[in-house]
Amino acid sequence: MVAQRDPYESPTIRAFAAELETWRTDARLSKVEFAETLGYTPQLIGQLEAAKNIPSKRFAEDTDTFFKTNGVFVRLWKLVNDTRHLAALPPGFPEFVEREAQADAIRVFGLLLVTGLLQTEAYAREILLTVQQPDVVDRFLASRMERQAILARDKPPRLWATFDERVLRCTVGGPETMRGQLEHLLEASERPNIMLQVVPISAGAYAGLEGSFTLLSFDGRPDTAYTEAAGRGQVVEDPSGVADFHVRYDLIRGHALPVAESRMLIKSIRESL
Repeated sequence: MVAQRDPYESPTIRAFAAELETWRTDARLSKVEFAETLGYTPQLIGQLEAAKNIPSKRFAEDTDTFFKTNGVFVRLWKLVNDTRHLAALPPGFPEFVEREAQADAIRVFGLLLVTGLLQTEAYAREILLTVQQPDVVDRFLASRMERQAILARDKPPRLWATFDERVLRCTVGGPETMRGQLEHLLEASERPNIMLQVVPISAGAYAGLEGSFTLLSFDGRPDTAYTEAAGRGQVVEDPSGVADFHVRYDLIRGHALPVAESRMLIKSIRESL
């Protein structure tokens, strides 16, 4: 099981929280006294010290002025602001991305969305806007596009990408965005290191309906699996757990169309938009 974490939890936010609590307690002020002095609510002070809220620039400035810290809190606020998008990443995802960049082979199944490695910028932006604040979307988007560089490097990993047909028929961002995404998949499938297959809706019930996941294989190291649900990510390293994902992937591919037929289906859906 993945530990439940506050969505604002990050090293920089925790650092701000720790410094705030330290300076306040050293000054022998209660949260109520400190809040009243600066003109904030005790509830806000409590949330900030528990790393459950993001400080504002004004609060950082007021705190620096009160404690005469020569800008400590403003500098911490800047770090929080510059990295706040990272706090919204699912637990386990940063670790997964690091391993993904080292993998020799990647097997991914997508039940609802095109995998991030094959998303166009327009498609990715539409997806990100459904779960992130607009002011941090550009940073998420840049990171996602940077991830895709592994597919074009010297000695790129082998990618087996299998999607449910529903992924292709869900019009994300409108017809133009979706046509661009489908065209991108067709172009990617022509690369020698990428194999793309589609499980048709006519397959009915099959193992993939349990959810999306990714398998990473390495030269000389055990495989790793990653799965994500409801904004919570989990890296699976236990050999038996990883083996279960391999079995599930084989079962899914058993229902998938051959590569050539998968390409024909993608072209058909693109032309219908």
